[in-house]
Amino acid sequence: MARRRKKKETSSSSAGGGGWITTFSDLMSLLLTFFILLYSMSSVSLEKFQEASNSIQSAFNGGDSVLEASTVKDAAEETIEKTIEETIDPELIEMYNEVVAFLEANEMTAQASVEYDQDGIYVNIQESILFGSGSAIIADSGKNTLNNLGELVQQFENAVVIEGYTDNIPVNNDKFSSNWELSTSRALSVLRYLSEERNVTPTRLSAKGYGEYHPTVPNNSDSNRAKNRRVNIVIVYDQQEGLGTDGI
Repeated sequence: MARRRKKKETSSSSAGGGGWITTFSDLMSLLLTFFILLYSMSSVSLEKFQEASNSIQSAFNGGDSVLEASTVKDAAEETIEKTIEETIDPELIEMYNEVVAFLEANEMTAQASVEYDQDGIYVNIQESILFGSGSAIIADSGKNTLNNLGELVQQFENAVVIEGYTDNIPVNNDKFSSNWELSTSRALSVLRYLSEERNVTPTRLSAKGYGEYHPTVPNNSDSNRAKNRRVNIVIVYDQQEGLGTDGI
C-alpha cells in the first residue's frame, strides 16, 4: 500500500511572525506624525503651520490645504468689501460724514442714528421721540428733533423721502384701522412739519408707509419692537443730479 505523501508543514510563527511588527511600526509612525502636528500648531510660526498643512494635504492625496482655504476666504471677503466701497460714490460718503458731524455737533446721536447705501443717507428716529403710542401727532420732544433735522435737510438740495414703520402689534384705536394707516400718517406728519414749519421745499418731499412689514430686527421682544417703530428721513442720492449734459 502506497504511503500518502505528507504536506510540507509551514510554521505560522515563521511566516506571519513579523505582521505585528509592521502594524506596530505604522502605529508609531502615525503617533509621531500626530505629535509633530500638535507641536507645529502650538507654535506661532507661519512656516511650521504651512509645513503641517502641506503634510495633511499630502496624506489625504491632494486638495486645498487648511491654510490655503483660510487665505482664499480672507481674500474673498476683502474683495467683497473693496467692491462695495468702489460702488459707493465718494460724494455720497462725504454727505454721510457731514450728516454724522451735524448730529454730533448738535448732540443728537442719542435721538437719531444714521447709515447709508448707494441710494442715499438714512436718518433713523425712534417712534418714542416723535409720537405717543398709537398716535401720529408729533410730540414736543419730536418737534425739537425735527427743528434740528429740518436745518440739516436744508443743507442739501436732494430729494427727501419720509418713511414710516411700525411693529407687528395691531393698532387698537378709532383713528387707524391698521399699521399701514398709522405708519403712513406718521410719515405725512413729519413731511408736513418739515414743509410747513421748517420751510423745506414741498417738491423735494414725499412720504411712504411700510407698516409692520420691514422690521430691522425680529418682533420677538419689547426692546426689538421699539426699534422697529421708527421714522426714517432719507436724503436721496441720485448721481445724475450732479452731472451736466456731458455726463448724461
